Amino acid sequence: MKMTMNYTITEASNEKTIERYLLEQGYSQSLIRHLRNTENAITAGGRAVYTTHRLISGETLTIAFPDEKNSEHIVPARMPIDILFEDEHLLVINKSSGVPIHPSQGNFDNTLANGLAWYFKEKQESFTFRAINRLDRDTTGLLIVAKNPLSACILSDMVKRHEIHRRYLAVVQGELPIEGIIDSPIARTHDSTIERCVDPVNGDPARTFFQRLFYDPATNHSLAGLRLETGRTHQIRVHLKSIGHPLPGDFLYNPDYRYIKRQSLHSFRLDFIHPVTRVPLFFEAALPADMQFIGITSTEGLWDNDF
Repeated sequence: MKMTMNYTITEASNEKTIERYLLEQGYSQSLIRHLRNTENAITAGGRAVYTTHRLISGETLTIAFPDEKNSEHIVPARMPIDILFEDEHLLVINKSSGVPIHPSQGNFDNTLANGLAWYFKEKQESFTFRAINRLDRDTTGLLIVAKNPLSACILSDMVKRHEIHRRYLAVVQGELPIEGIIDSPIARTHDSTIERCVDPVNGDPARTFFQRLFYDPATNHSLAGLRLETGRTHQIRVHLKSIGHPLPGDFLYNPDYRYIKRQSLHSFRLDFIHPVTRVPLFFEAALPADMQFIGITSTEGLWDNDF
């Protein structure tokens, strides 16, 4: 389905070039170049114009995005997808465990991308897969998928500016301190392309803030609330292990499957400003059933909203 954006030019934007105006709306340079090279994609006052055109207060600038092709090499596959929010610009999804984000070797048709390809095929809409934040295969919870190139470039820029706020829940072994900061660089281990480790010499800066929300003496596990200042691969899993509180069920860092069969990590909360409408959005995904072995089913009243 072709998307069109209409902008009524105010006095504040009078005499601005279209290029400058679009950059201020969050369009990337590459997206502007693509539109510039597409016939009749940019019109002002009802006529096709160049991006050097200077806008006039009161006129309407229309951006007609060209039809998109389906993502290549993504085979539609029917699967349940828990969609918490959808409009013409984005989806917010509560991902299940055991679901990779996108196809790779060994995961050709069982990924979230495959499921969304099926979902949009059933709706008879084109589909280009644009995951804004990534979760490991066995990590559950909230993620954002952009539905068009405009929302994709704005949301990606918001990620870089730390304007998409994410909070995680993890069950960890032992009695976690009440709160703390783990400030330890992370690097690849020398003999693996997948595994990471704390490496003060060769690692990239990584910072994790944590709170203990609950402790279960019967299983000797804690429920941790987590906030990341950086987004290194496996950051939470590596950092918690480095302070002696690894996640159970983690096949790489702590393969203890007595209580849970996958890493006990959940993307719990997302809040951000909608990339186009600028409306504040807020989402939470309840603690998954397989993480409730520590004796609680809800985090209500446990989480510090200022954390």
